[in-house]
Amino acid sequence: MGKTLKRAIRVSCPGVLNALIMIPFSSIAAGNYYDARNDAMGGTGVASSTFGSAALANPALLTKAQPGDEVSVIIPSVGIQVTDKDKLVDKVDDISSAVDGYRGLADNFSFADYPKLQAASGDLAKRLDDIRGNKSSGTAGVAVVVAVPNEVLPFAFVTKAYGSVHLATDVSQGDIDYLQGVADGTLFPLPGDQDRLTSAGLGRAAVVTDTGIAVAHQFDIAGHPVSLGVTPKLQKTWLYNYSVSVYDYNKSDFTNSRYKNSNTGFNLDAGLATDIDDNWTFGLSAQNLIPRNIDTKEIAGYRDTWQIRPLVTSGLAWNSEKLTTSLDVDLTPTKRFKTQEDSQYVGVGAEYRLLDWLQLRAGYRADIKSNDVNVATAGLGLSPFNHSAHLDLAGSVGNDNTWGAMAQLGFSF
Repeated sequence: MGKTLKRAIRVSCPGVLNALIMIPFSSIAAGNYYDARNDAMGGTGVASSTFGSAALANPALLTKAQPGDEVSVIIPSVGIQVTDKDKLVDKVDDISSAVDGYRGLADNFSFADYPKLQAASGDLAKRLDDIRGNKSSGTAGVAVVVAVPNEVLPFAFVTKAYGSVHLATDVSQGDIDYLQGVADGTLFPLPGDQDRLTSAGLGRAAVVTDTGIAVAHQFDIAGHPVSLGVTPKLQKTWLYNYSVSVYDYNKSDFTNSRYKNSNTGFNLDAGLATDIDDNWTFGLSAQNLIPRNIDTKEIAGYRDTWQIRPLVTSGLAWNSEKLTTSLDVDLTPTKRFKTQEDSQYVGVGAEYRLLDWLQLRAGYRADIKSNDVNVATAGLGLSPFNHSAHLDLAGSVGNDNTWGAMAQLGFSF
């Protein structure tokens, strides 16, 4: 199983980033993992996660294994959330085509082609003005979990990779004025002028892998059972700072080693869970308890900082034979690159076990800082073959053409 986890890390790191940079996006998903059941329930899970996925949301819930539960394996859990509000990636691609046409005329200038150069300059000026102030961001993730139940110290091997990409533009008004002046005939282009254009496309990406062992134990505190869990983990971070002239921007160059640096360190997740009565469960989780700032490489005068900060979330769940409802509230903000605004989420969700092998789920997640799109979520779970196999599917939808998709395959043996 150790080989499986290591292989998952090697495969997931480039896969997570490639999944993001090849599509248009501009939304951030909550948290730093994807779990199809929890995501379908509004991104909740601190008090409502199952034993098999507890290591992702709250390690204390590993003690929730039932007497008949067996070893649980998630291979894998995957997800992505995107928005296509400003279509920044497409716009930059279009600018690249417009630049090729403009430079071809400017580099081989002739008076016969002057009207064509004016038209190309005006088109490029318009495109630059259109992307000024545009920003895009997105997330994707993959996880593998092996959870082993026992009455004394249940534990789980967990590895996950999650990626965040942030795109922005630094458009120079001087570029727009020059290009528009050529288009209007008030400026005459001189050889080499096109090389003095300074507008930049700024791409930031972070891929983080966590590999650790979650353990939990139930204590009796003043006659009340309280479960505590911890996940010591090795955390590796790859940062990409693709800051280049917008006229040379090519998303296929995003992962070039010239723009990449990495950092490895130790971190810790922790959690608490307790049953208030036969139906109610309270949970508290804290991810990344050891804060760290990691700087990107400085490229063309641009640098950013990836922020790893504790994310503390409280959760409350109500359970019956057929129904589970859940509420999660972030007590601290989610931080990413310093150039990005923080988010802080509240999620609600429900699961109805329609049949012994079929579960229906729905929820809603909102950013109380109003920096991210609020989304409605839904999904289903299938547990055929005497519950030895589990397939969970989820989706999310929100404003600004936001959508997300998650899938999870699990086995019990």
